[in-house]
Amino acid sequence: MTGTTPSIRPVPARVSLASWCRGVTGARWFAVTVVGLILANAALLGAETYPGLAAEWHTALRLAERACVAGFTVEILLRLGAHADRPRDFFRDPWNLFDLAVVLSAFLPVVRENTTVLRLLRLARVLRTARFLPQLRIVLVAVARSLPGTVSFLLVGALLLYVYAMVGWVFFARADPGHYGSIGRAVLTLFLLMTLDGIGDAVHAGLAISRWSLLYYASYVLLASFVLVNVLIGVVLTSLEEAREMEQPHPEPPPTPNHTPTDLLARIATARRALDDLERSLSATAPQATPREPEHTPG
Repeated sequence: MTGTTPSIRPVPARVSLASWCRGVTGARWFAVTVVGLILANAALLGAETYPGLAAEWHTALRLAERACVAGFTVEILLRLGAHADRPRDFFRDPWNLFDLAVVLSAFLPVVRENTTVLRLLRLARVLRTARFLPQLRIVLVAVARSLPGTVSFLLVGALLLYVYAMVGWVFFARADPGHYGSIGRAVLTLFLLMTLDGIGDAVHAGLAISRWSLLYYASYVLLASFVLVNVLIGVVLTSLEEAREMEQPHPEPPPTPNHTPTDLLARIATARRALDDLERSLSATAPQATPREPEHTPG
């Protein structure tokens, strides 16, 4: 009988490529390099706002910008290579999609010809620092999750502004047309008063018209500057807690054993044999009792 050695199956190229790319993208130096590129891109954007500097160093700035684009392209290619064995996982991550869109936008002909759009997209690269800063990522996710609650807050705030603007127009339009002459001016006045800036002057001007204006401004400040703002803070804090829970890794539950009746019977039979072996071993090692000699009574 001749023994056969098991054949070693070669590792697919994409699996080895994904393993190598994951080793590169998971290294600390890679993250530091990408963050440095992002900061350099932000510095280039800031330097271009100075006309004299931009005109004098125009060629150097263009070369630096192309170097940043090349670096970001290599980064996204490495991230794509890290998912070569499972491409769908790359597109399931929203941050990967955001990075891919930002990098690809630099190669679109329409975007490259429009300087304003190109600068805005270059500015979007600064947001990529959130990928490497967990706390900043939590804040951004919390802001995104708080948008539905923020929209509801804006609707309630708009309704409150409209009601108080109409009441202010009814009572103060003739005496103070500069602030309450129309519904638009009244809304603008109350919107500025929401920050409590100039509320003292507004109250004194209102008291010169009517004493009831104190109730008007007091109720408005209480609802707009305290109640609504606290509601918005509560919405944001709730979203922040949800985002923090999403970022924390959740341990996978242990797999539940799936025993069939045949497996249970086999386990019972094995346990019985073990008990029988234990009983026989105990019987073999137990000391045997010696017979007692009969007692002799004197005759």
